[in-house]
Order: sequence, then structure tokens, then C-alpha cells
Amino acid sequence: MPTHLVIVDRRADFKWAKDNLQVVTARDYIAKPEVVKTPRAGRVLNLSRTYEYLGTGYYCSLLAEARGERVIPSVKTILDLSQKSFYRAHLAEVEEELRRKMKRLAQPPEASFNLYVFFGRADDRRFQDTARRIFDLFRCPMLKVQVRRKDDWVVHAIEPLSLADLKPDQEEAFEAALDAYTRASWREPTAKPPPRYSLAILHNPKEELPPSGPRALQKFIKAGESLGIEVELIEKKDFLRLAEFDALFIRETTNLDHHTYRFAKKAEKEGMPVIDDPNSILKCTNKVYLAELLKANRIPAPKTVIFDKRGLATLDQELPYPIVLKIPDGSFSRGVFKVQNRSELEATAEGLFEQSDVILAQEFMYTEFDWRVGVLNRQPIYVCQYLMAKKHWQIVKHGGNGRAEQGSSRTLDVEEAPKEVIDIAVKAAGLIGDGLYGVDLKQNDRGVHVIEINDNPSLDLGVEDLKLKDELYRLIMREFLRRLENRPKR
Repeated sequence: MPTHLVIVDRRADFKWAKDNLQVVTARDYIAKPEVVKTPRAGRVLNLSRTYEYLGTGYYCSLLAEARGERVIPSVKTILDLSQKSFYRAHLAEVEEELRRKMKRLAQPPEASFNLYVFFGRADDRRFQDTARRIFDLFRCPMLKVQVRRKDDWVVHAIEPLSLADLKPDQEEAFEAALDAYTRASWREPTAKPPPRYSLAILHNPKEELPPSGPRALQKFIKAGESLGIEVELIEKKDFLRLAEFDALFIRETTNLDHHTYRFAKKAEKEGMPVIDDPNSILKCTNKVYLAELLKANRIPAPKTVIFDKRGLATLDQELPYPIVLKIPDGSFSRGVFKVQNRSELEATAEGLFEQSDVILAQEFMYTEFDWRVGVLNRQPIYVCQYLMAKKHWQIVKHGGNGRAEQGSSRTLDVEEAPKEVIDIAVKAAGLIGDGLYGVDLKQNDRGVHVIEINDNPSLDLGVEDLKLKDELYRLIMREFLRRLENRPKR
């Protein structure tokens, strides 16, 4: 006696005689419900040639759901697969698993390839785990998964297939998968509870040196999801949508005369937890303010002189060469110059005064690396040593062609770092607020010195997360959750 119903456009499309399957045409299923009897505990397998919106295949799934029948694909799956922008956000875990598999293969594919998934079974058994994950996300009988190699392996596209798309050498694999699916009790994935909150991550996919790269952003999305926070990546163009979210996390280099500051101000006005908050951006992006703040609070720092054009004449009487000159609002080593003598000092300062009426001069401290201590809500969460770029005196070397070279890094557990480094970093960050900061320090025979405090520190895959792994991303998402739960009632 049939236990499942199969819908096809033409009976001839279905080549297999199965005792447990009742085959009907889409036309009969839609127009003659009194004739078509779906087994009470069975499934409806919609094998229509197309699932185009408002087409016959779409209506078959729609009517099955209206009739209380279990159908694959569901209308939600049909819609999710209709546009890449819809299903793209669900693929982070799939791609993570795929990349792990590629690293374990003795002979991984050298080029892009297509993976065919029939009822959760892969035509290439090496990728069975990937196929099952995809089928759990998108319950569709037949799928073609385009796997491409760019910077890393990615799922380029997913598209539903029909029986007409099957190649002769795929029919046996399809039949085996069909038998396994209809004879086994495939457990539906456990429904996830709806997210409690929504969080927007502001980023710029075209930024050359973003504080978090694409793979790190996916880690944040996954960490938020595990805590009941729905995370969505937004861009500058989404400013008017900001009020739709409960919180904002800025993962784009900040500045005062910039949309990042406007986003932070808007979020604060809406009562949303926001990192970076506008006050932190205001304080951290101006090195003049930071220099005075550190001095006023007796935080050790390199000797710094704030000067205007009139002060240029006597500057080298206060600081020995080489002298480091900085514009107040530079980031990632931009706007920072080392001068060796009077002529270089005057030429460099002249250019900087075109950008700012006041600039900073700082004693030069050579070290092989800078300490970076990440501080969240007044607690240290990671420690890195950033080494200088090759044959350069800074961490980042900006080339004349617009490209940047970065030095390597070492990551330590917080407990491994010198206590003095941690204590001074936490104290310095506390002068700004209770947000997320990266405190840069140099250590020499004179002690530990704070170079600057960053409101938008780097958090990237394989660097800052090297010790804590996924826990680093969860730490930050848990802080957002704490703030969301403790915010005043509106």
C-alpha cells in the first residue's frame, strides 16, 4: 500500500515503479483533491519540473501545506532558493564544514565543481556531511550545488533540479536516495526558537583594511544565533533601516566626519546598545584628546608635544630626532610619519598642516612589536603582539600604489602577558568607557607606554581569535545580550 505521494508534471517523468509510492500529476493534485488521497502519515514529494513563483510546482507545495500535508520542498524552501540573497545568509556553517573537509582530503579537487544532492545524499560520497547539512537547510528533492574556489572554497549557488535534469548516469543514485528517504523515518530538524533580539553589523565589504574580515563576520553571525540574536550585515546605504534592529555593532573603520559616527549617534538616540558608541568614537579618533587624557591621568606614554605652525620653530628643542609626527585622526598607521632631521620635519609638517591646524609630535620608541590588549567592558579579553612590517618601523606599511603590507602577529592568553601590560591597558581603556577597545602599548627598559586607544579594534580570523577561537565572538555577543536585557524599558 502506498505510503507517500509523488507529484510530477507527466507520469512518464517518473521512471520507477515503487509499491510505496503513489504517482499523480500536478494537474490532478491541484484540480482533483477528491481523487488524490495522500497517505495519512506519508509525505508529499513535489517533483515538478519547476518551482517558479506562482507556477504549477509552487502551487502544489502551497496547496499541500494548506491541506496539512508534509511536503518537500515547502513554500519557504522554494522562496529561499529563488534568490541567492535569500539563501546566502544560511551557508556559513555549510562552507565551514566544506573547508574542513577539503583540508582533510588527500586529493582535494583542484578546480570548481558541482555537487548533486538527492534527498540529502551526495553524488560524491566524500561530501556527504556537506550534502546532509544543505538538505537540512533546504528540504528539496534534488539540488545542484555549485562549489567554487575563490580565496577559499565557497558555495557559489544552489538550484533545484527536476527529473528532466537527471543525466543517465545519475538515475541510479537518485533511485537509491529516493528509496532511502521514503523507507526511512528521516527526522525533521529541530525547530529553532525564534530569535529574541536583532543586531546589525555595519561593515564595508570594499574596505581595504577592515577591522573584521568576511570570515570573522560570519563567526559573529553564528555566535549571535547561538544566543538567540539574529545578526544581519548592513552597509552605509541601510541608514534608514537602523531603527528596525535592537542593537548595532560597528565593524567598519570609524571617524567623526563619517557615516559610522552618524550610525552610532542614531543608534544611541534610538536607545540601542551600540559598540562603538559615539562618545568612544569622539574620544579615540582624535590623538590630541588621547594625549591630553593620558597625561592628565598619569598613564605612561611616549613624550608627546601638541603644536601648531608657530610651535614648529622650537619643536626639535623639546624632542630629539627621530621624531614621529601624527595627524589627529589617522588610523591603521595612516597619517603617521618619522622624520630624521630639520628639513624632513618642516616638509612633513607643512603637508600635515594642510589637513589639521594642530598636529602631534612624539618621541620615537623602537620595539620589535607593539602590544595590543583587547578590552571589553573593562575586562581584558585577548592579547596580541603585532610585529612591524618587513623593513619598516610600523605595523602597517602603506605603499605608493595604495596597497598596505602588514607585519605578522603572535597571540597570547591574557594570563601569559605581563601583568603590567594588562593593568595599564585596562586602566587606559577605562578612561574612555565600557565599550570594546584595543589598547596599543610599547614595552622597553623604561617600562610600558600607551601609544593609543582604538575604539574599533581588529577582530579577525586567525589573529585575535587564535587562542579563544569561537569563544571570542561569543564573549562579544554575550555583552550585547547583557546590554539588551538590562536596557531601560521604553
